[in-house]
Amino acid sequence: MTDKIAIIGFGNIANAIITPLLDKKIIQPENVFCLVKSEKSLENLKKNYKYNINVYESSSKDSKIIWDCKVKLLSVKPQHLKDINESGNIKNKDNLLVSILAGVSIDSLIKKFPNHKCVRVVTNIPITIGKGLTGISWGEEITEDQKIFTKKLFENTSKIYEFTEDYLDIFLALTSSGPAIIALIIEALSDGGLSGGLPKILSEELVMEMILGTTNLIKEKKLTTSDLKNLVTSPGGTTISALRVLEKKSVRSALIESIVSACNRSKEFR
Repeated sequence: MTDKIAIIGFGNIANAIITPLLDKKIIQPENVFCLVKSEKSLENLKKNYKYNINVYESSSKDSKIIWDCKVKLLSVKPQHLKDINESGNIKNKDNLLVSILAGVSIDSLIKKFPNHKCVRVVTNIPITIGKGLTGISWGEEITEDQKIFTKKLFENTSKIYEFTEDYLDIFLALTSSGPAIIALIIEALSDGGLSGGLPKILSEELVMEMILGTTNLIKEKKLTTSDLKNLVTSPGGTTISALRVLEKKSVRSALIESIVSACNRSKEFR
């Protein structure tokens, strides 16, 4: 991989991307240059992170060194993008900026970072346990080596999909907002178990194991969702009674609209 990489923002996702690369010695700690927003974040990272990487507070004079790295991983919150300004003294001529900012388009990135070739990436929180889903859209003039490098950033911890940029907002809605929706469903179903007399912890465990088993069954048996529904729904039984309530409450429509809303919100960041 590259000699040096700059990490602009070091939250959970950036941690999940970089740490496995350090664990496998694909990159070396002395070649990682990290920019954080506050002195508190700097001290926390220096004290608690298991590798001795280079860390700078964004307002410090020394922080400009990150712009000497040919590769940058941009992982700040979208609303903080305005606080990041490209150095006017960039020495390298073939810079790569990989952005994981929700909703921020490649065009916006190019305007903000004119001395960089830009790649837009969407990934999700399961990347923190090596089970992520990552969508990549390439900007103009990205070389094959830069594509290989970008994929290497994510291939240890997620399944990679390559898309044209117009797919990334809906990919984000499904895969990045989706886990919160699933968490809400788990919480609601386990509350149903609680209402039936089960202890809360046991109810949540049963719901999560049921979801895992169901998804594995669909994948391994190559079933459609309709196939699965028909397998467990009998005339006048408990399942059709439950499904009837969900249809009456328009739960299907609400879930569809939640994804559409998340997709539209992503587009507003452009």
